[in-house]
Amino acid sequence: MPGRLPEKNDFASSISLSITPPPSSQPPTNVLILLHGLGDTHAPFTKLGQQLSLPETVSISVQAPNPLPLDLGGFHWGDDLVFDQNTGEMDVDTGFKTSTVMVLDSIIRQGLIGKCGYKAREIVLFGFAQGGMVALQAAAELGGDELEGVVSIGGVLSLTLPLKALERKSRTPVLLCKGSRSSAVSDSAISKLKDAFEFVEIKEWRKVGDGMPSNREEMLPIMQFFARRLQSTRGVPAGSIELT
Repeated sequence: MPGRLPEKNDFASSISLSITPPPSSQPPTNVLILLHGLGDTHAPFTKLGQQLSLPETVSISVQAPNPLPLDLGGFHWGDDLVFDQNTGEMDVDTGFKTSTVMVLDSIIRQGLIGKCGYKAREIVLFGFAQGGMVALQAAAELGGDELEGVVSIGGVLSLTLPLKALERKSRTPVLLCKGSRSSAVSDSAISKLKDAFEFVEIKEWRKVGDGMPSNREEMLPIMQFFARRLQSTRGVPAGSIELT
């Protein structure tokens, strides 16, 4: 039996999220979980899910559990909030134990699998920066099950990832997108990612930094990844060309 369309009451009331059904009353065959970056809210990624309008896919945009201090607005995924004394910038990697439990246990295992009837292989995670780190950690800690895939924009595995998650490579396919210059993604981070996941694809954009895709060229590899991974109950339409 396919999974049913999730509702907000399928998840803990403490979790802020929005649910966007598939387009044109299509069946909710797949679930796309969207995780924003540090200092943001789930609202822009709700709009992203609406803009993507992926066939047979319900989008769930999740807000990080921890608000920024001093009325700065926005939320973060880290277990702590640490500022660099030299630059004044927030440390992105402060551990994600609480956030991983929220995404992996509360949303995926209890909500989507337990209540809505989905399989792990029908769920895709999409995360930006710190949200990408949470997505990767959740997939790495899933254990024997594999997700439909993970797309991370500029986010890598946390240095605090439990060693148990590295004992056996995850079979969840990963697409990591990064800028060609001034990227936060180091060679050692890519090496660690390949130690944790069996299938890793790296897409390097011709731009500075690891910002969200801003044009068709940058978005294309992500849409190709979705085309390969998302399942369909309707099959491939006549005359379609598979993007590889």
